[in-house]
Amino acid sequence: MTLSPPAPAGFQTDAAEQWHRVHPVSPLVRGWVAVVGVMVLFGRNSFEDMLRSASSGRDYGQQGPPVWLILTVVAAAVVVFGVAFFLSWYFTRYQVTDDQVRINSGFLFRQQRQARIDRVQAIDVVQPLLARIFGLAELKFEVADAGRSAMKLSFLKMDEAKRLRAAILARASGLAVDPTLTGTVAEAPEREILALSPGRIVGATLLSGITVAALVLIIVLGCTVLWLRSWAALAGLIPMILGLAAAYWKSFSADFNFRIALSPDGVRLHYGLLETRAQTIPPGRVQAVGITTNPLWRLVGWYRVRVNVAGYGTDRRDRGGRTVLLPVGTAAEVLTVLGLVLPDPGVGKPGEIFSAGFAGSGDGSGFIHSPRRARLIDPFAWRRNAYRSTETALLCRRGVFFRSLEVVPHERTQSLSLFQGPLMRRLGLVDFELHSTAGPVTPVVHHMDVHEARRLFTEQSARAARARRIGRPDRWMSLTHPAYGGTAAGSNPVATSCPKNGTAQDTEVQHER
Repeated sequence: MTLSPPAPAGFQTDAAEQWHRVHPVSPLVRGWVAVVGVMVLFGRNSFEDMLRSASSGRDYGQQGPPVWLILTVVAAAVVVFGVAFFLSWYFTRYQVTDDQVRINSGFLFRQQRQARIDRVQAIDVVQPLLARIFGLAELKFEVADAGRSAMKLSFLKMDEAKRLRAAILARASGLAVDPTLTGTVAEAPEREILALSPGRIVGATLLSGITVAALVLIIVLGCTVLWLRSWAALAGLIPMILGLAAAYWKSFSADFNFRIALSPDGVRLHYGLLETRAQTIPPGRVQAVGITTNPLWRLVGWYRVRVNVAGYGTDRRDRGGRTVLLPVGTAAEVLTVLGLVLPDPGVGKPGEIFSAGFAGSGDGSGFIHSPRRARLIDPFAWRRNAYRSTETALLCRRGVFFRSLEVVPHERTQSLSLFQGPLMRRLGLVDFELHSTAGPVTPVVHHMDVHEARRLFTEQSARAARARRIGRPDRWMSLTHPAYGGTAAGSNPVATSCPKNGTAQDTEVQHER
């Protein structure tokens, strides 16, 4: 087994005996928080004791451990953490072949992981603040059924992370590499589709559910003060203000500088203020799309778009931020984004259909809603609870104050179910549930007529089976793809030309966009 430095230009696939290490600065980027935590833990109490001793005129050495002992403990802890992180770096190796990505790690407890490249669902290039200072990035990629165990490399030089991402995506797409280029793949070009201004992000944050929660808390606290006739209750505002400020900052910093771009290897999302992230979602990896809005956003016509991607749904460490396809956008921008992940809506006038889905009500545009008897258990939303099927997807809408529209391509249907409680059974109603991969989008149509739900159950099962038979292959840039001259029902090929720059990705292709 040999260890080799990164290639100076492009990325070359590795032989079976060739392995690489992450950047030597990685232990510092990963371990500085632990070191600071140790220093704070051991130093805070001693520092407070020293201040109390100085204010009371007593000798600190008579009531606490000596300073040299504290410094020795802190230094020893720093050394232990440093050695541990160094060993973690030294025994972490990775390689990328034409078919698999392998990562070996661990000193005492060894771990060997590998993932098939054709099962890659999405790839992120993440730069925490300290990593940005050193020009490093973390490469994190999800494979089908990975969940919390997503594979990641922390940390690589930014250029190397981009080249590695390009290599994995190229091989996942089935792109053939020119033999004269010895397997070299450079990053595919991208074209910006949409960028959100800082003002839009600020406005969306101020009109979010955080503000609604803040108003409710202020009203409750005000009523408490008037009832108790004591201003001491206002002290409870301090932790609330701090919590709200943290929530506002997290929401703003996470969505800051949000941009959507399109490239031959998929949809790219760029966002973040202190920690920047660049996501790449290959074509066809989106399992379901959800469009939501709240009462305050409806005043200005704003919506949020989330997606289900295999491997993303069960990862709670990012608090769902990675599943956001558009944090805030107008109806026209929502339709633009939907066109990127759902290239063929399956209807002649998609604008009217989707507008009726996330803004309309009643019987318009072919949506079938709950029967009138559903008013007994759902007096406000019974006309909003509806569905419509197109040639390529099923649309489910619900909610009155907090509205949502879920869109699931037929070939991405995992399973179907009907749910009926005692009261619903007496009224002849049933909930129709369509199961996707784990994620924020949960397609369901509430309070349908039993006979209508059974008909939809049967028809959707047939549509899903037929769509899977004629669906696009996982290797979306393979020469067998319909966009290269084949035919497939529901295909919508769009010519995309990439600039010529002398790399293996320089080719004019047609793919479903």
